[in-house]
Amino acid sequence: MSPRFSVITPVFDPPAEVLRATIECILNQTFADWELHLVDDASPSPHVREVLNDYVGDPRIKVTFREHNGGIIASSNDALTTATGDFVVLLDHDDIIDLNSLELINDVLRADETIDYLYTDEDLIAFDGSRTQAFYKPDWSPERFRAQNYCCHLSVIRRSLAVDVGGFRPGFEGSQDYDLILRVTEKARRIHHLPKVLYHWRQLATSTAGDPTSKMYAYESGRRAIQEHCDRIGINAVVESLPLLGTYRVRRILKNHPLVSIIIPTRGTSGRVWGVERCFLIDAVQSILEKSTYENIEFVVVADTDTPPEAIRALERIAGDKLHLTWFDGEFNFSEKVNAGRVHANGDLLLLLNDDIEVISPDFIETMVGIVQEPDVGSVGAKLLFSDGTLQHAGHVYPGNPDHIFFKSHNTEFGPRGMLVVDREVVGSTAACLLVRADVYDEVGGFSPDFKSNFNDVDFALKLNRAGYRNVFTCHAELYHFESVSRDPVVTPEEHAMIQRRWKHELSNDPYFNPNLEPGRHDWSPRVGV
Repeated sequence: MSPRFSVITPVFDPPAEVLRATIECILNQTFADWELHLVDDASPSPHVREVLNDYVGDPRIKVTFREHNGGIIASSNDALTTATGDFVVLLDHDDIIDLNSLELINDVLRADETIDYLYTDEDLIAFDGSRTQAFYKPDWSPERFRAQNYCCHLSVIRRSLAVDVGGFRPGFEGSQDYDLILRVTEKARRIHHLPKVLYHWRQLATSTAGDPTSKMYAYESGRRAIQEHCDRIGINAVVESLPLLGTYRVRRILKNHPLVSIIIPTRGTSGRVWGVERCFLIDAVQSILEKSTYENIEFVVVADTDTPPEAIRALERIAGDKLHLTWFDGEFNFSEKVNAGRVHANGDLLLLLNDDIEVISPDFIETMVGIVQEPDVGSVGAKLLFSDGTLQHAGHVYPGNPDHIFFKSHNTEFGPRGMLVVDREVVGSTAACLLVRADVYDEVGGFSPDFKSNFNDVDFALKLNRAGYRNVFTCHAELYHFESVSRDPVVTPEEHAMIQRRWKHELSNDPYFNPNLEPGRHDWSPRVGV
């Protein structure tokens, strides 16, 4: 049976032609079972009442004129109170949706009656009327949603759930939808992303689409909404606003500091960085000891038997009793070396670390520990930069061939809709700096020795996904990775063939890579013709 939709539109002084376009996009829907709730919040301009009165006679449209201005939350709640549909659809008074939107959403909801919240892709209607800046969103990503309201438009919520969680809450003006969706998704049985650009957000001088600074109060409301969300679900954290408006950091507060075993496979390689010759292993360990603020660590170094003796002596001198050294004798196999390190690790947490790393963020371990301790998290990856400051790692992307997101982009770039400056779920992360709980590592069988050099981290990430864990990338743990100097990261055709044989379906179905994007591209370019 098809659901009925209640479209909720609070109204306050939009231009006449814009308001009429919003109403007409609902009137002309290809799906018939809807009702439209228009609540005018005492607009001062007479044209608003004139436009709304033109639709009063339509039985599908309920128009309410508030006597006094109560703000967007009061008018939104008025609309929610009078709604009778199975789902409420949130539509701003100056935006439009495609004419087949409700039909497409109906098809999805009929196929899965457990869906309580659905969101779609969106774009902007520019000042000249053209459509621009399409936002091709990931599937449900709770970590990213705690960092920005990426779901936003179009949002469709089961009405009974919206009412049960308390509707729109006073005190969150400007981010009232964000606050509501946070509470809804905490209770929702199923959350669904419909990857079609159905919502068109109009740029006006008075809207955040046209001027992000027009409603500065909204960003503080958003921060408080996330803070209360974290408090409700048991994330012990302080939420901070970031420089990019509308983005936030959930800074976890550690109740304890478990032992972190830093597993470093090495052969004592040296190379030149920033004009200086260095032994990567020694500088990596020295960097952690001097810069990291996390003290409860041990170094589990898995060294090839031909590692230069002077490197080992220097390592023993600087690491002291924090060092557990084990030797690896045999053909190069990165996975076997990591697994050997796990055998000798004493910590509840394992930090897999390449030896060509240098710390940038002193609290990078605290940041990663705070996330990985959540029971549904499988791994946490870090933001890695090349020596020239360009991006080496910000999470994996798998459709096409496994690759690094925005590889070699400049570190000052925000990425599409700020994706590079917020924490978010990813299908996987590089093992060059990867934190995982020891029990989870053991549960999925550690690293597969079949992948001697490349794709061992891809295989490991997909095993974590298959076991029901989510993998998180944090941009707030930042380190240098000198990979291009320390080794030649060439992938062979045989390695490609092996990972494809093992994970063909999963590699083609990355939930965080929108199907409207071009497979094989790491820069979020849309498909040709989209």
